[in-house]
Order: sequence, then structure tokens, then C-alpha cells
Amino acid sequence: MSGLKREGEHIQRLDALRGTTPPRPHDARAIAALAANPGCTRRALLDGAGIDKDAAARHLGFPAPFGQSPFAITRGNMFEALVKADGCAELLRMLRELLRLPVAEVAYHDVENVGAHLRHAHTRALIDRAAREGQDAGTLYDHPLLTLEIAGHTAYLEPDVVAFQLGGRFHIVEVKSFAVIDGQADPAAVAAAARQAAVYVLALRTLLEELGHDPAKVSHDVVLVCPENFANRPVATLVDVRKQLAVLRRQLTRMTTLDRLLEGLPDDLTFDLRPGEDGRPTRPVAELADALRRATARYAPDCMSACDLCFFCRDEARQEGASDLLGRQVRDELGGVASVAEALGLADGTRDPAEGQEEIARLLRNAERLRRECLT
Repeated sequence: MSGLKREGEHIQRLDALRGTTPPRPHDARAIAALAANPGCTRRALLDGAGIDKDAAARHLGFPAPFGQSPFAITRGNMFEALVKADGCAELLRMLRELLRLPVAEVAYHDVENVGAHLRHAHTRALIDRAAREGQDAGTLYDHPLLTLEIAGHTAYLEPDVVAFQLGGRFHIVEVKSFAVIDGQADPAAVAAAARQAAVYVLALRTLLEELGHDPAKVSHDVVLVCPENFANRPVATLVDVRKQLAVLRRQLTRMTTLDRLLEGLPDDLTFDLRPGEDGRPTRPVAELADALRRATARYAPDCMSACDLCFFCRDEARQEGASDLLGRQVRDELGGVASVAEALGLADGTRDPAEGQEEIARLLRNAERLRRECLT
């Protein structure tokens, strides 16, 4: 009973943080962005409460320039249509080469055809049957609908394709319109695609576990399909998303156990935008900014491509004189450690690890010990 009471208080506190605005649903891009900065308390609280960060940033006067141009969206839709034409014939060609699918005909299911309200139930039934039968030929599921629990809210996710191939292994297929030129693609674009694909892998593994199957049936290798060179001919490659999965799991666990973060906040703190009858925020800007500053942020330069509050947090970091912030790749490796000073403090033991940093601190101390041994 005490556990249920604590959970109820936890939900009430998150609702109070959000205030009068309805919770904002999470899509795959938003969930993937969670893994981009796993140590940010501000982001964990805002996303845990389902707060509209874009609306908050605009009201504060720090709008983020996210979103694709109409040209890029049209190009992406055309490329995806090419890959999926004639029952995913072009995709099947690539999967046969990449995953060594048998030459036999592969079944194709377009889950979207059953209607939006039935898509999730139909996806569950199809995946359950495929996992039970373990059929020899591969099966392609187009427009499947998966779910993932995010801090008590259900997020509905639509991967481009779920491929079921020989040997009972499922693979997530992500179709992206950024080009692979001479075998190389933009590392930032690939990293973003990997984080988004990791969300789908986790959702599909969760579904299999709920159905009583081994979640390991879903491969950690996702199929990334992009246009090759300057033509529209698609090329497929396997991308290992185990690191992104580990970061994503840590962040989602952190969001579902926000008790310690909530305990450190004033009881009257709220991030409520106080929308008026027209939906526009009415809360004084200075008051909202002060409320947000009560929650610690871990700004890094790479937040500029992942978080709606990036300009607000950058301005805050500059005012505080932060000059040793680590980039995303290093932060991912260090599980959210934000700065050089923080990493060095954990390594030499002069800084106590925060919640969730214990393993990273141990690794840094070992690295520091090895460094000293090499110097002696």
C-alpha cells in the first residue's frame, strides 16, 4: 500500500510540475533525444512530466530551429516510397544481400491497411505468430505500431519496417534520406538515426517479452537504408545500436524513478506555462526562467541538435562561465558526465558520483590508476 501511495504522490508531483497544460506525447525522435543527454536533470523532469519544451522555449524567447524544410520532407517521402515500392521489392533485394535471406519469396504485410485504431493489436498478433512459428522465409511488416512506457505515459511508435528473417531474428529497418557518399555518411546523422532505431528495438523487445518470447529475438543490429552517392539508388548497412540501447535504458529507468530528483525541488515549484483561452502561455517569462533554473541542466554543444531548450540552456551556461563542456560522443561514453572538471574529479576521487554514475566513476578511477602506473 505504501508503494502505491508513493507512486500516486510521484504522479501528482509530476502533474503539478506540468500544471494546467495536457501532457505532450512522446514520439520516437523525442525518446531518442533522451539518450543524447542522459545526465540532464532538467530534461528528465520536463520529459517525465510531459511538458512541451518547444512551447516553453518559444515563450522564453529562445526558440530552437528544429524541423525539416518542405523540400527535405518531400525528398524523404519520395525515397521511402522508392524503397517500399512493389511490396518492398527493393528493400527485399538489399535484405537478401545483407542478412542472407533465402531466395524464396518473402511475405509482406502492410499493417496500416487495417486502420489506425487496430494497428497496435494487429502488430502484436502478427509479431506473436511470427515468433511462435519461426518460419523459414522472412516476413516484412510495413507501418507496424509499437508502444513504449515513458514515465507512466504510453508512447506510440511507428518504425519504417520490421523485418523478420531466417533463423527467427527480427531486425528494425530505418529508411533515411541523407546520402552515403563513397561509403561515408554524416556521423551526426548516423548517430541520430542509431538513437532513433534503438527506441524501436527496445519497443519491439518489450513487446516480445510481454508476449512471452525471448526479447533477444530482436537483433541489436538495425538495417539503415540511405541513398548512395548523388543518386536515389538505396544502399543498406547494419548499424550496431547496443551502446544507444544501454544509454536509453538508463535514461528511461531514471525517468521512471524520479523520486530523488523530485525530492530536491521546492514543493511549490511548477513549470506551468499557464496557457490562456487561445492556448498561448501567459506566465511571466522571468518567473518561468527562474523555475527552470531550479532544475540543474547539463548543457553540451550537441544539445543544439537534440533539445528544444538548447538556446536557453546555452545562454545559461555562458552566463555561468562554463568553458570545459564535453561533446556528445564523450558524454555518451561517460554516461552523462558533462565537463572535463567533473570527469577528472570522478577519476581522482575528489568528486562523489551522482546517482547512476557509480559504474562510470569506477571506470574512470581505474583509468586514472592505469595512467599513473604508466607514468611511474
